[in-house]
Amino acid sequence: MLQMEVVGVRVEMPTNQPIVLLKEMHGERYLPIWIGMTEATAIAMAQADEPPPRPLTHDLFKDVLDALGAQLSTVNIVSLRDGIFFADLVFSNGVEVSARPSDSIALALRTGAQIYASEEVVQEAGVMIPDDQEDEVEKFREFLETISPEDFGRAG
Repeated sequence: MLQMEVVGVRVEMPTNQPIVLLKEMHGERYLPIWIGMTEATAIAMAQADEPPPRPLTHDLFKDVLDALGAQLSTVNIVSLRDGIFFADLVFSNGVEVSARPSDSIALALRTGAQIYASEEVVQEAGVMIPDDQEDEVEKFREFLETISPEDFGRAG
């Protein structure tokens, strides 16, 4: 498994389809995952450390975990089948639950859990960004610092 970091979310034009962009912590490949608008908002809010006026589903899930004394250990993006990514939530007691990567990433950002992707998934769907485009990634990171979840539509 390869440790990943969340670069951020963006909306692909002209389809207006949001993606979350992950990057290998100790590598050069990026992993774009197309997600829903609601999940894009949840991820953007967690990255901005902006609490919503009322808890979103991911905030509620974190609160339930806290109340039960459970911890999310890792999020593992384990496979890609027919263009659909699959992830597992791995809890401190060893229990694993299948989940969508978008929900898993939103929860990981709220709990501080590490995110991993299988080598097979990164080999199949990962992309290299040439050095001359690294500036674009840095601009993207700077752009992320200037947006709010409301820029993705209704925030909740």
